[in-house]
Amino acid sequence: MDRTERFHLIDQMLCNQRVVTRAQFLDALEVSPATFKRDLEYLRDRLAAPIVWDRERRGYCYEQGEDGEQFQLPGLWFNTSEIQALLSMDALLENLQPGVLSNHIEPLRSRIRMLLDDGDHSVDEIARRIRIVPLAAKAYSSEYFQDLCQALLSRKCVDMTYYSRPTDSSSERRVSPQRLIYYRDNWYLDAWCHLRSGLRSFSIDAIKALDITSEAAIEVDAQELNRELESGYGIFSGAKTRKAVLRFSPEIARWVSRETWHPDQQSEYDDQGYYVLRVPYSQDTELVMDILKHGSGVEVLQPSELRQRVEQRIEAMQALYATS
Repeated sequence: MDRTERFHLIDQMLCNQRVVTRAQFLDALEVSPATFKRDLEYLRDRLAAPIVWDRERRGYCYEQGEDGEQFQLPGLWFNTSEIQALLSMDALLENLQPGVLSNHIEPLRSRIRMLLDDGDHSVDEIARRIRIVPLAAKAYSSEYFQDLCQALLSRKCVDMTYYSRPTDSSSERRVSPQRLIYYRDNWYLDAWCHLRSGLRSFSIDAIKALDITSEAAIEVDAQELNRELESGYGIFSGAKTRKAVLRFSPEIARWVSRETWHPDQQSEYDDQGYYVLRVPYSQDTELVMDILKHGSGVEVLQPSELRQRVEQRIEAMQALYATS
């Protein structure tokens, strides 16, 4: 644990146990006696923590003030993961289009920034030094997002005109909204599609028109939602999955081996130093794009259908550049 986490733990132990032995601190903090001594000195000198040694009870405790109040650490500290979470929330709320949540967003952002500002460094300094940059975010109508939130929470069906990129066509759909998903800096709607009689994920930026109906939405069990829409690769997933076997060159493996493509992925290095990744997928749209971005550094070994899809895209790219 880092130093700020140790400070919290020291304070928590002193507040809960009243008297804490040196051995108990060293065991809980998992630090050397010298590090523990430096932590105590910092708490006493920099943060005015009244930590004293009680000879009778052979332990450390907080010395009571004249007014009898217990000492409290001045402000909050955040470790790396906590700062990342707060900054991510702030960035997400900043980029969220105005809608049904607009009255709640700004107070929530103010609270997050206040929490950050209570730490060792000001929120302006943190924002200047740490940036979270959303990539490939798609624009969508705030009106549709607002209506979707309203229908989702009031449990009503919606009629929408939905644009399909693969076929370059639009269709009229009635859907029962189940949940909104924020994935790779974009919003998606998981819903029961009355036209297809099944669960589907819809990209909100592809919604061209939307109306809330008076019809009650069909309820889908959460376990069925997860089984149908989260078992495959990425947002384009499904219950019926296949397993892709990808072989990355030793150079590309330096990056890919540290990435998580799917919670149930399997990986290994072969005897030639290549990184072999096995990942479940249903629809291959997004998976093909992620494969192609690695260029000649990756080869699809299985299944043959996925390999052919990638080969077709490569051939189309070659034909494009051959005529230019």
